[in-house]
Amino acid sequence: MNKTEEHIYFMVPKKEISMVPDMGKWKRSQAYADYIGFILTLNEGVKGKKLTCEYQVSETVEKLLAMLGTLDRWIDETPPVDQPSRFGNKAYRTWYAKLDQVSASVQEPLVALFSIRSNMFLCSGHEAAFAAFLCCLCKVGALRMEDQLAIIFKVFDKYLQVMRKLQKTYRMEPAGSQGVWGLDDFQFLPFIWGSSQLIDHPTLEPRHFVEEKVVNEYHQDYMFLECIKFINEMKTGPFAEHSNQLWNISAVPSWSKVNQGLIRMYKAECLEKFPVIQHFKFGSLLSIQPVKQ
Repeated sequence: MNKTEEHIYFMVPKKEISMVPDMGKWKRSQAYADYIGFILTLNEGVKGKKLTCEYQVSETVEKLLAMLGTLDRWIDETPPVDQPSRFGNKAYRTWYAKLDQVSASVQEPLVALFSIRSNMFLCSGHEAAFAAFLCCLCKVGALRMEDQLAIIFKVFDKYLQVMRKLQKTYRMEPAGSQGVWGLDDFQFLPFIWGSSQLIDHPTLEPRHFVEEKVVNEYHQDYMFLECIKFINEMKTGPFAEHSNQLWNISAVPSWSKVNQGLIRMYKAECLEKFPVIQHFKFGSLLSIQPVKQ
């Protein structure tokens, strides 16, 4: 072992946050600093850029897309079954069994990166687990600085497509939903990065995203509007009633202020919530050790 290798240690990732008092350890950890730094770096990278803009697609990105494409195909191969219950179609467990079987042969990375289990619930914590996986790929150099746009516009967008397909196909229920008072039952990050895309847009202001015509015209260019379109497809009734938090956000005067507010909200409503972080696993790449001063 050479000198550079002497300081490289591998730890099997494990849960470290088992009680509410442990949350302080998480917020002081190197993992928290690295994760939020990753989110903010990408947030800056997509500022003012469209989903349809030009960017390079590396071999690693292609492999991630192929993996997500496989998961997407499995949904097509596993149609919902007839059952009395409207929500939580049991065919999801068949889809999950395929994921679990493949994961067993490669020490569970697929199950771990999605942080999903067979209980038919999804939430923003699952999204955070996938973002943490992408963060780890950046830390080991598999994804690089020049992959920033592809990470969000290709990989994360495809991840969202798969998650939405799971939600629609198997009628997945949100875990820990805040109802109309929450931002969204399942996702959070695309609102952050999507609002960054719209900063300094010459014509689109926050007040416009509640207009269906605007959403239909621009959703292919902006992740935020893509989210609104999906909500409109899944929920009925006046927007102000089924998505009150977003309705309130539409009154904010600028996308810059929306973006800043969503980052604060993400920290408070996701990263500082024990029910979300208790499922995180920490190891060599995302360390529970305190940030070095």
